[in-house]
Amino acid sequence: MRGRDAIAVAVRHPDGDVVWEAERLSDSIVHRHRAAGWPFVRGLVVLYETLVVGTKWLTRSAAISAAGEGVELGGGVVALTLTISLVFGIALFFVLPLFLTQAAASAATGVGTLGKNLLEGAIRLVVFVAYLLLISRSGEIKRVFQYHGAEHMSIHALEHGDPLTPEKVRQYPTAHQRCGTEFLLVVVIVSILAFSLLAGQGLVAAILGRLALIPVIVAVSYEVLRWGAKHRSQPLVRWIFMPGIWLQSITTRQPDDSMIEVAIVSLEEALRADGEAIPEGSVHPARRTMAQADAETRAAREAAEREASLVAAGVPGREPEPRDEEPFA
Repeated sequence: MRGRDAIAVAVRHPDGDVVWEAERLSDSIVHRHRAAGWPFVRGLVVLYETLVVGTKWLTRSAAISAAGEGVELGGGVVALTLTISLVFGIALFFVLPLFLTQAAASAATGVGTLGKNLLEGAIRLVVFVAYLLLISRSGEIKRVFQYHGAEHMSIHALEHGDPLTPEKVRQYPTAHQRCGTEFLLVVVIVSILAFSLLAGQGLVAAILGRLALIPVIVAVSYEVLRWGAKHRSQPLVRWIFMPGIWLQSITTRQPDDSMIEVAIVSLEEALRADGEAIPEGSVHPARRTMAQADAETRAAREAAEREASLVAAGVPGREPEPRDEEPFA
């Protein structure tokens, strides 16, 4: 949960408790710089938060979940997974639409520069929506989308001045006008205009140019999204941005109460880290910090290892429990 100057992360631990941690964004040199709040620059700061801060906490959350299953995620595994994911994303959403557009333009005649740009943008949008629909069929991703919905619902409750309780939070929709899904849709639209600057380039130059324009597209898209959120009360603006709300019907789902509790913990800790008041009447689900959970996990693992070594050494009183064997037929 992103607050004004801090980010808070809450996770449902395998033992059933909620564990959390908060980080002051203002402690980072990126956020401390006075240019971080400038128009267009602030969009690049958001890109940094997504790629660096977001990835760090996503990895941290995955490690907690894996530890509950007796699996320890090594740094090499995480780095390899993130690298493959980044390469896959660039290939799927930037390189593939370019290849398909060039193939279609070669097969057809009379396709001008504007037509190629519109076709590439349409292909990229179709690929994006198809990808979301495909991954939404996964049970694990459905749970992610439920937590996504719980995040939005809790923010709605806060913005309306309601106490943060599952009953109050559940009254609100899962879609939100400042959602990252809407941001990605704006990125697709802005990329159509940006990539028109690369008309007539060769394949390699076109690919490299698209990669180089990603920061520019992100910076412009963020300003468009901020403008849209600020003027959303105007009917025309609300209508223009409505596809972003529709798209969230894929990326958000109705959560259960346990998921809403996790969202409430995350939001409360973000507010506390920012020095802001938690709405009166809010619930305070039981929680502990990730550092406490890590210490308990290490202690349990070390105790189990010591017990196993004593059993292996044949220490009296440490013999393994006898197992019931099936009789031979």
